[in-house]
Amino acid sequence: MLIMVQVINNMDEFKELLRAAGRRLVVVEFSARWCGPCKRVGPIFQAMSLKYQNVMFANVDVDSSKELTQLCHIKAVPTFQMFKYTKKVPLFSRLKRTLCCLRRGAETRKIYEFHGADEKKLEAKIQELM
Repeated sequence: MLIMVQVINNMDEFKELLRAAGRRLVVVEFSARWCGPCKRVGPIFQAMSLKYQNVMFANVDVDSSKELTQLCHIKAVPTFQMFKYTKKVPLFSRLKRTLCCLRRGAETRKIYEFHGADEKKLEAKIQELM
């Protein structure tokens, strides 16, 4: 069986994943082997990678990839971050983002990420951003 969740060990692998994704959504799970919620959501994340084959899924172990964890400002595990076109996805939904940008012009916004093992929230965001 093809492994659908790519393990990312360093910044070079991370950049290559984002380049290879092109227009596709990339969902990155930052987790740790010792983390209970990470262990619970891991199989669910794997199942989503099989369900949404037009989305790229990756995992970063925060203990073995400290540089990448720092660069992505990870403060808790599990944390999920979304990327598209090699950039982090803003916090707002597509509709809110469009309306916001039309009213205010381009501005810096928080990226979309969330902490914890809430698979319903994760799946809803994947469906929205695909």
